[in-house]
Amino acid sequence: MLRGVIACLPAIVLACQEKADPVGTWLQPVPGLSDMEQGFTLSADGKASSVGMATLQYETWRQEDGRLILTGRSIGNGQTIAFTDTFRIERLTPDSLVLTKGTQPFAYGRAVAAE
Repeated sequence: MLRGVIACLPAIVLACQEKADPVGTWLQPVPGLSDMEQGFTLSADGKASSVGMATLQYETWRQEDGRLILTGRSIGNGQTIAFTDTFRIERLTPDSLVLTKGTQPFAYGRAVAAE
C-alpha cells in the first residue's frame, strides 16, 4: 500500500502545482542596451500592449494549443502594417516565460508590480 502511495507522489505534486497564468507584464533587456527593457502586457480581457517598443504595437493576444498568438500593428516609414506573431510556449512559470519563434528563443521575466 505504501509503495503505491509513494509511486503516485510525483503525479500528485504535479497536479497540485499552481498553473502559471500568462496575464501580466513580461520584460526582457533590449539587445545591446542592458539598462532598457522591452516586452508586452497581456490583460485578462485578451488585450495586449507593447512595452518599450514604439514601432511594434500589440493589440490582442490568445493562448491556443501551446502557442501564444499576438496581433497588432507595425508602424514605420510612413506606413502601418497589421501583423500576427505566433510563438510556441516553451516554459511558463509564475515568474518566467520562454517563447520560441522558429528556432529563435525569447526569454522574459514577469514584471514586479509597483506598490
